[in-house]
Amino acid sequence: MPANTAHSVSQKVEIIAEEHWARKGNVDLSLFRKFAPEAQADEPRRVLFLVHGSSASSRTAYDLDAGEHGEYSVMNVFARWGYDVWTMDHEGYGRSTRTDGFSGIRDNVEDLKAAMPVVEAATGQSRLAMFGTSSGAIRAGAFCNACPERVDRLGMAAFPWTGQNAPSLIKRRLRLAEWQSANTRPIDQDYYKSMLTRDTTGLTIPELPELLYRTEIGNGGGTLPNGTYVDMSIYLPLVDPTIITCPVLMLRSEHDGITTEADMLGFYKSLATKDKQLVTMSGHTHNMTFGVNRHRFWYVLRNFLEFPPRIDV
Repeated sequence: MPANTAHSVSQKVEIIAEEHWARKGNVDLSLFRKFAPEAQADEPRRVLFLVHGSSASSRTAYDLDAGEHGEYSVMNVFARWGYDVWTMDHEGYGRSTRTDGFSGIRDNVEDLKAAMPVVEAATGQSRLAMFGTSSGAIRAGAFCNACPERVDRLGMAAFPWTGQNAPSLIKRRLRLAEWQSANTRPIDQDYYKSMLTRDTTGLTIPELPELLYRTEIGNGGGTLPNGTYVDMSIYLPLVDPTIITCPVLMLRSEHDGITTEADMLGFYKSLATKDKQLVTMSGHTHNMTFGVNRHRFWYVLRNFLEFPPRIDV
């Protein structure tokens, strides 16, 4: 049962928001759900699970309220389109339990395993579409490797497979000792400004760093685990494309130092599935969900999710 239920009306469509909880050992995991009962939808309503990355908890990443600056909530957008949208704070993020652990990719796969029975109980569906960006794409892909029966479509944006020759990861590896020396790192407005402008400038609004910081603090943040930074520095690859058989969408921004086109192409070519798409888009940086052209990301993801299934005679 949801712990809290709230109603809001946006763009003349009522969106219901629910907070749920999963348990992984002694760790409480915060799940968040949004759907719009009046929106046209398949029966049963399609489930979309959004996996956050290293730099923000789930609601900051996917349910950002930017007020007068326009719609930034991926959850709102897809709820209005008839999806049952879920996300979750991984261990050490947001409202979930903060531990002495580093919350690495393998830990996060266990988080997702713990979340699935909660989603299934609420929706009646055992399979879902999953999307992640950056380390969230690694988490989603690793979960698909571990539990292929749970994922019927997989979306991956800004995905570093091997991480080879990725400029941002080369810089990050120089600070590996720092990431390994403590299980968390603090955040502030400058952290988010750097994140949004490290690849190029002019593709996000100037108010966004402060907005992200205030939202993250309000969502229970202030520090972020270092596990994914360590994993992305020394343990890649963590996803095996040769055993992924569900449809896959890969998205790459014009400006993204976390991965390279060659690395993503290598993963794409190695995928076992023949139902696969690789889309590159201009006017985007690493964080395409926060950009001024985020509507183009919504469009591509929606079309992938609604791509008709194959028919066999």
